[in-house]
Amino acid sequence: MATPLLVALYFMMWWILFLAILPFGVRTQAEEGDVIPGTTESAPKNPQLLKKVIINTIVTTIVFAGVYWFLESGLGAQLFPLVDQFMGNAPS
Repeated sequence: MATPLLVALYFMMWWILFLAILPFGVRTQAEEGDVIPGTTESAPKNPQLLKKVIINTIVTTIVFAGVYWFLESGLGAQLFPLVDQFMGNAPS
């Protein structure tokens, strides 16, 4: 599989998973009872973005390794015949 395709696949998986986990564990300023003047009550109090980025990178790497193995093992081509076109193994 071509390296640019792998990088693009990882990048897309990372962002999709990141946007999916972003709202978990976030409490608003109104829920915490400490609204900073000039901000909306629904603004997050402590979003813990660095923690989410690190966890997301680990999870995405594990999921990506599974997808890569699935595609490279030939199982993907057996279950989904059109996968060969994306893997560069299409018959000439």
